[in-house]
Amino acid sequence: MRSRPTCVFTLLLAALAILPYASAATKHSDAICAPCVRADLGFLASDELHGRGSGTRDEHLAALYTASLFQSFGLEPAGENSTYIQRAPLPNPFPDRLAAYLKAKGFDQNQRTDTWNTLALLRGTDAPAAPAPAADVILLTAHQDHLGLGNPVNGDSIYNGADDDASGTTAVLELARALSKGPRPKRSILFVLFGSEELGGYGNQYFLEHPPVPLTQIVANLEFEMIGRPDPALPNKTLWLTGYERSDLGPELAKHGAAISADPHPDQHFFQRSDNYALAKRGIIAQTVSSYGLHKDYHQPSDDLSHIDFDFVTNSIQSMIEPVRWLADTNWRPVWNTGGKP
Repeated sequence: MRSRPTCVFTLLLAALAILPYASAATKHSDAICAPCVRADLGFLASDELHGRGSGTRDEHLAALYTASLFQSFGLEPAGENSTYIQRAPLPNPFPDRLAAYLKAKGFDQNQRTDTWNTLALLRGTDAPAAPAPAADVILLTAHQDHLGLGNPVNGDSIYNGADDDASGTTAVLELARALSKGPRPKRSILFVLFGSEELGGYGNQYFLEHPPVPLTQIVANLEFEMIGRPDPALPNKTLWLTGYERSDLGPELAKHGAAISADPHPDQHFFQRSDNYALAKRGIIAQTVSSYGLHKDYHQPSDDLSHIDFDFVTNSIQSMIEPVRWLADTNWRPVWNTGGKP
């Protein structure tokens, strides 16, 4: 379903107008702000952002929006030059295979010279004061880009990416909102929204080359990818974790209330198909929280707001607050199981 045409800045102002309400609603509570979930996801997946194509102006607008939210939560900037943004160059020219894919799908190839990550830090009580690096860090991530404008399907050329991955981006934003309102955790929490995952993970590659904290201090990474609707393979409407059997992170989070289970689609190799994998190859316990049920709207213009189950998204994000808070307050460290490290 296509949204009513409007100015992107009008839509941005409407989304940001929820901030005073959100602050009041979460000041004394860990409850997720349901209107904020709708505002975040609604803006990011709107037609006015043209599908947030990797490395495009629209991805940059999404990054500026998420940066403004992190700043409004009172989080420390963790990007470049005391900002919330990392600007990363893209290959020029693109690799032949990638260029051929973009051309075949009709995706705009103009002005894709840079991509943008958004980074913010909730400094833990065990960490030294800024500007020193944080000590132990929990890393929460998602990718804020999608495919952009491409070949039309049933007259629609906007690949909105509501589930992939405006839903995951919204999860990171709303976890940041909730966790920033409570007591400071012992460990620091780093919130990162990657650019250009869809082009091949260029945002996460730049992050790994220019980390705001030493990679050895990252205790665990949870990537949030495609949580916009429940997976029919799990009738109890819960989330699942890629590579559940590879480490003891998932089972331990489940013990502390996380509504997650093993990935019911091991044949799809989802552990290797998101930003977490690049971090896992560096030795970081890095896995993806998802509920993608192999729906037909994957990488199609029909992945739009009309297919989002907002109650499910809100409840899913809510279910992760206390497990993440526990992880940030404990001294426990996850480890790879035998044969689990990629």
